[in-house]
Amino acid sequence: MKGYDKRLAAPYLVWMALFTVIPLLIVCYYALTDAEGRFTLANLVSVSGYGSVFARSLLLAMIATVICLVIAFPVGYFLSRLRVNKQRIMQMLVMLPMWMNFLLRTYAWMGLLSINGPINTLLGLFGLGPFNMLNTAGAVVLGMVYNYVPYMILPLYTSMTKIDQSIVEAAQDLGANTTQTLFRVLIPMSVPGICTGITMVFVPAVSTFVISRMLGGGANLLIGDLIEMQFLGNSYNLNVGSAMSLVLMIIVLLCMSFTSSFDEDEMEGVS
Repeated sequence: MKGYDKRLAAPYLVWMALFTVIPLLIVCYYALTDAEGRFTLANLVSVSGYGSVFARSLLLAMIATVICLVIAFPVGYFLSRLRVNKQRIMQMLVMLPMWMNFLLRTYAWMGLLSINGPINTLLGLFGLGPFNMLNTAGAVVLGMVYNYVPYMILPLYTSMTKIDQSIVEAAQDLGANTTQTLFRVLIPMSVPGICTGITMVFVPAVSTFVISRMLGGGANLLIGDLIEMQFLGNSYNLNVGSAMSLVLMIIVLLCMSFTSSFDEDEMEGVS
C-alpha cells in the first residue's frame, strides 16, 4: 500500500521539481551572483534602494485585503445560510466575472474611471466632478478588490457552511446581541476561512503588476512592475530582478507563516 501511495505522488513530485524547486534555485542563483557568475550580495543590497516601492506595494495590498474581508464576510455568511440549490446559483454569480480575461476586466475599469467615462458622466448629472480617478492609488486598490474579492468570499463561505446555525441561535438565546454574536461566535469559528482568504488575496495583490500599470500609471509602480521591468524592460538585469523576487518571496512567506500561526492559535482557543 505504501508503494502504491508513492507511485500516486510521483507525478506531483516531478511537477514540483520542474516548476517550483528548479525555478526557485535559478532565482536564488541569479540573486546571489553578478553578470560574471561570481558570488555577491550587491544585488540584495541594491534592493534597499526600492524601499518606498516595497512599502507602497505592502500598504496597497493590505488595504485591498482588508476591504475584501469586509465585503466578503457578510456575503459569505449570506451564501452559507441559503438553501443548497440557491447556494450553487450564487456561487456561479460570484465566479462569473472570473470567466472573463483578467486583462479585459482591468481594461474595462480604465474606461469606467476615465475623465469622460460613465462614472464621471453620472456624477455630472448631480453637478459633481469630473474627478481624476484613473492613475491613482485608489484606482489600483479598486482593481485589486474587484479582481480578488472572489478569492476571499469562497474560503469564508466554505468555512461558514460548517458553522451550525443552532450555535448562533443559542448565543442569541443566551442574550448575545448582534455585535457579540459576530465577535464571539462567527469570527472565531471563521478563522480558517479568514486566514485562507487573506493569503489568497494578499499574495497576488502584493505582487501584481498588470493592475498597477493599467490603473495606477507611472506614479503608482509596485514591486511587481519593477520586477517585470528588470526581466522584460530596457534595463534587463536578471540579477537585480531575481534579488527583488527573492526579497518579495521572503516577505510573502513571512506573511503566510504569520497567518498560519494565528490560525492555529485561534483554533486551539476555540476548541
